[in-house]
Amino acid sequence: MIILKKNGTRESFDKQKVKIGILKSCEKRPVSIEQIDKVLDEVESELRKEEKAEIPSSKIGSLVMKKLRDIDKVAYIRFASVYRDFQDLGSFEKELKKLMKRDGGLN
Repeated sequence: MIILKKNGTRESFDKQKVKIGILKSCEKRPVSIEQIDKVLDEVESELRKEEKAEIPSSKIGSLVMKKLRDIDKVAYIRFASVYRDFQDLGSFEKELKKLMKRDGGLN
């Protein structure tokens, strides 16, 4: 699988690279390695179902965020802050409000 990055470069899918990003987001959170591995497996499976030669990196980020949102809201916000590259506090606050409105708060 080839990943098309935001800057236009292409690279092979690296499951370990995705795992490192998830691990950073889940640091000091009640998320087990088993849960992280499950997220990775599910994301990879969904990407392979696409049956496309190139997959945008945004697809990976969106899938990971969706999975993290269901596991741990704080890890989700951490991942989103890096993935979405919030440029200011206002955009971070907007994402946080969206999450709180959708799920009724953080755990």
